[in-house]
Amino acid sequence: MNVVLGFGLFILGAVVGYIANKMLSSSAQASQKLAEKASQTESELAQYKLDVAEHLESSAKLLEQMNNTCQTAMAQMAESTQLLQQVTPDNIESMPFFSKETQEQLAQTVNLRHNKTARVNDETATEPPLDYSDAPSGLFDDKKQSVTNAASNS
Repeated sequence: MNVVLGFGLFILGAVVGYIANKMLSSSAQASQKLAEKASQTESELAQYKLDVAEHLESSAKLLEQMNNTCQTAMAQMAESTQLLQQVTPDNIESMPFFSKETQEQLAQTVNLRHNKTARVNDETATEPPLDYSDAPSGLFDDKKQSVTNAASNS
């Protein structure tokens, strides 16, 4: 009887051990999955932080460029305002309308345009283009045209 009782207890212990192992291993697997998910989330968070830092750095550079451009524009406006305030009715004719660079470009353009050879033959200006016919066809006259493709009634 001791052998049967010992064998029964052994089988009962094996079944309880198997069930306990399944329960504990599933919780271990769940905790392992949670740990993997947590480490993945941490790596994504670190990458996101790097992306945000890079974006903020590029935004700071763009804002610095905008600031420099605004400072340059403000300096130019102050200079223009100062020049306009110095203008009096006496010296308004001496003040150029265009800047020095624009006047140079205009002078070059005028020189290029006037260096072209003038037309020597004025007769060609009164002649029609070569694709015009010398003899009128009479197509637009009010006269009735004869039909050339009429069917014969023979």
